[in-house]
Amino acid sequence: MFESYQKIKDYIFSHSEPEDDILKELYRETNVRFYHPQRISGYHIGKLLQIFCRMLKPKNILEIGTFTGYASICIAQAINNRAKLHTIEINDELEDFIRTYFERASVAHKIILHIGDARKIIRTLDILFDLVFIDGEKNEYSDYYKISFDKVKHGGFIIADNVLWNGKVVKDEIESNDYFTKGILEFNSLVHNDSRVENVILPVCDGVMVIRKK
Repeated sequence: MFESYQKIKDYIFSHSEPEDDILKELYRETNVRFYHPQRISGYHIGKLLQIFCRMLKPKNILEIGTFTGYASICIAQAINNRAKLHTIEINDELEDFIRTYFERASVAHKIILHIGDARKIIRTLDILFDLVFIDGEKNEYSDYYKISFDKVKHGGFIIADNVLWNGKVVKDEIESNDYFTKGILEFNSLVHNDSRVENVILPVCDGVMVIRKK
C-alpha cells in the first residue's frame, strides 16, 4: 500500500511544474531551523494557491498564518504588481526570517506583513478582499471566518487549509484536550451550514476547503 502511494506521489511531482529554487531552499531551511516545520504549506498547497490566483486575479488578498512565508511567496509570485497580499503571523521571532525570504524571492513589494494576533489585526483592516487564505491556529478557524467574512467581497473566495486534520475529523472519539481537531470540526460545520456561501472540500494534502461568498 505504501509503495503504491509513494509511486503515485512521485508521479504527481514528476508531472507538475517544478518547485523553484528559492522555495526549495525555504522549505529546507524551515525543516532544519524551526520547531514544527510541518506547519509550512509546501509545494502542492503553494502551487494550488498560485493557480487560484492566476485564475481569479485578486487585487487584495489576506493570508492568516504566515509561518516562514512559503505560501505568501507563492501567492505573491502569481499576482500582479498592483495587487497586495496582507499576511499575518503571530510569532514575532519569525519576522526577520520571513522578510529576508520575501526580499530574496523579489516579492516584498507586493506583501504587507503584520505581526500579532490575527483576530485583532483583521478588525483594523479597512479593505475588501477578493481572496482569504486561512492557515493559522486551528482552534481559531471559526473566529477567523467570522471576523473576516464581512471583509470579503460578494463573489470572493476563502480557502482554508488542513480541514481534514490528518483524518482526525472522522474519528469516533476526540480527546478532551484536542482543541485543534475540535476547532477544525467546528469550522467545517460552521461553513457547511452557512447559507451565505457555497463550499467544497478537496482531498489535497491535509484537506483544502474552497468557499465562495454568494
